[in-house]
Amino acid sequence: MKNTILTLTLLICALFGTAQQIKLSGIIKDNEGQIVPFASVYIKNTTTGTSANVDGIYAFALDKGTFTIVYKAIGYKLLEKTITLSENTIENAVLTSETYTLQGVTIRGNGEDPANEIIRQAIKSRSRHLTEVEAYTTGVYIKGVQKLVGAPKKFFGRDIQKTLDLDTNRKGILYLSESTSKFSFERPGKIHEEMISSKVAGRNNAFSFNKASDLIINFYENILLENTLSTRGFVSPISDNAFLYYRYKLIGTATENGQTVNKIQVIPRREHDPVFRGTIYISDDSYHLLNAEVYLTKNTGINLLDTLNITQQFLKVEDTYMPSNINFQFNGNVFGFKFEGYYVGIYSNYNIHPSFPKNHFNGEILKITKAVNKKDSLFWLNNRPIPLTAEESRDYIRKDSIAVLKTSRHYLDSVERASNKFGIVKLLVTGYTINNRYAKKSYAFDPLYRSVFYNTVEGFALKYGITYTRYLEDRKYYNIRPEARYGFSNKTFTGSLSANYFYDPVKQASISFSAGSGIFDLNNYGSMSLLGNSINSLLFETNFSKFYKKEFANIGTARELTNGLQAEITASYSRNTNLVNTTHFKIKDLKGETFTSNNPFNPETEKELFPTYRALTVDATLTYTIGQTYITRPDGKFYQPSKFPVIKLNYKKGISGLLNSDVDYDRVSLEVSEDRINMGMLGYSSFVAGAGKFLNNDVVYYPEQKHFRGNNSLLSKPDLRKFLFLDFYLFSTNREYAEFHYEHNFSGFLTNKVPLLRKLKLEELVGASYLTQPVKRNYTEFYFGLQRLIFRAAYGFAYDGKRRADHGFRLTYGF
Repeated sequence: MKNTILTLTLLICALFGTAQQIKLSGIIKDNEGQIVPFASVYIKNTTTGTSANVDGIYAFALDKGTFTIVYKAIGYKLLEKTITLSENTIENAVLTSETYTLQGVTIRGNGEDPANEIIRQAIKSRSRHLTEVEAYTTGVYIKGVQKLVGAPKKFFGRDIQKTLDLDTNRKGILYLSESTSKFSFERPGKIHEEMISSKVAGRNNAFSFNKASDLIINFYENILLENTLSTRGFVSPISDNAFLYYRYKLIGTATENGQTVNKIQVIPRREHDPVFRGTIYISDDSYHLLNAEVYLTKNTGINLLDTLNITQQFLKVEDTYMPSNINFQFNGNVFGFKFEGYYVGIYSNYNIHPSFPKNHFNGEILKITKAVNKKDSLFWLNNRPIPLTAEESRDYIRKDSIAVLKTSRHYLDSVERASNKFGIVKLLVTGYTINNRYAKKSYAFDPLYRSVFYNTVEGFALKYGITYTRYLEDRKYYNIRPEARYGFSNKTFTGSLSANYFYDPVKQASISFSAGSGIFDLNNYGSMSLLGNSINSLLFETNFSKFYKKEFANIGTARELTNGLQAEITASYSRNTNLVNTTHFKIKDLKGETFTSNNPFNPETEKELFPTYRALTVDATLTYTIGQTYITRPDGKFYQPSKFPVIKLNYKKGISGLLNSDVDYDRVSLEVSEDRINMGMLGYSSFVAGAGKFLNNDVVYYPEQKHFRGNNSLLSKPDLRKFLFLDFYLFSTNREYAEFHYEHNFSGFLTNKVPLLRKLKLEELVGASYLTQPVKRNYTEFYFGLQRLIFRAAYGFAYDGKRRADHGFRLTYGF
């Protein structure tokens, strides 16, 4: 049956040829009749080629003529065939296993394996090989397949077979995509890719998320795959310090195209180090890496996966070697969902002496136009470098036919009726949404659990809003949100209306407006969530949050000025009123605990913190991300994480007299920050440094002061800019200030060495924060802790100068 399917696939490949080109196709097997998957097939002395698929089938479009075709696979002898093509041709290939022997290899008297000297020479040549190609262009074909091979019958009460569209054994392809693109590279690290075609099974209007840059793995780098499958990354077998992590064994040598090739087994020195296992092939003259067949296991610290196999083959281009294909095969098991799959990249038509136009590398790392997903089936039959397997062909046919049904008015209406069906659980927990696909609008009702809260100013209170969104063409949209709030103790009703119009997704441009009244935290960064403050107030008789009333009107705009530079300006007018506690209700009266007043500076009495005043302010911010990269798609511009700092400059002015405004101040601030600075095997660091000054502080009421992100509670959300022990309110300022925050995450560098902790995959971290301003000079915090996924526990110490001011545990959750 399998041979019948393979033969039919070959016939399809042979029948569909273009008028100009001829299809060469076939099956690649070994001399025992076993399939050889992902073998390289290319024209001799060129970089024009393809790869077999997982079933060993290849297909190749060529002009009429005579060609020498090279068949190459890791572990097999290279095969050359001279073929004359005048019509579509099926040419099968049989590869013979390469024999690697130790004949002629000198074994040293000290008993050292000969592989060690070869690796030393490869390490010496590493930097030269890393930089010997200054720039290149290449065509790239990428195929990604993700399959479910086992799953529970139900998950949270939902039928998995129906939900994920699986067969009766709960198996099937979850995601299948293909893309072709032209990829450009220039040192140091400049990339640009333009997608030519894209196809996603069952999603005819979607764009593939394939990126050639995601498949780059260069073993000449010391550390590989950082911040992808593991935070720390993995040590290359030929890194500068490779002998600290690996042992090597020479399996044998063989001759290929007149040069000696060394087959070397790489063996971890320690079971749980972040290293590869497998085999690498190194030339005996130039010490180039010729092939790699390595894998990673859970022991190495990879996330989510059980095993990742990486196969990379190289092709000679002039005097160097460039990747001809790269294959990532993976499998894993998460909550009983067993999955596997692969991503394969095929490189062809290399040019290692390109001439790039001016501004070719302008930060845009990937460009996708509207036309890339409009290619028909005939285009893919003629241009797909790797033939589809029978399973993949069936998946395309079935899902594409289902996609036609799913885009019909009848189907979409039925789906919407089901998803729009009212449910009390939806309203209570997740919120209730009504969608209208054809009208391109939606109504989102807030979940009720976030709408009921308690504080000592308002008592029990309700806050509820509805968001109306209208979707326009090209990812433009606007939303309107009315919101109301009522406190049952202070009997105060407030309400507001806000609107946002996102009119240019490419420039990230928007206009916003809001007006009304509301109850706000005295610290504009916020202190605690309404739910968190409610729990502390009702159960522990501690009212951390302090509030004031604001009647306001705001208008603002934001847009990108140039790549990496964002501008935002907001004009605000408000009337601000001091508030006091109106209730002291609690569920349980705790001995030694009592509520404090709404004035953080006079906790025992309700003394007015500020008079009722009006404020007209203008707030302008410029944010520049150094080295900002982005992806351009038809539906917008998408920034990618930067490897360089972000600089933010802010100016805020309180305007006196105009519209009876009472405030009069000018404040400037500068902040520099960077996330996830790679430190190799030691993990990564992040920092934020900020400073500011009131150039004029003639009239600055408390809500207008510079506030800081403090913390008085045991449990909170993580934020690098947040102090662990600083009071929420007491150290705001209307003068100059400077603050600094630093954190280093060792990413298991230490805990991975402790057997009892290793399986928990804990990440150890240390950090420090610093603040100085006129009433709080040289305030410093130090902390250390452990983190796993979204949960963190840390113990810290706070110092006022040299005096220890506080210490204790802090827990955080979330991102």
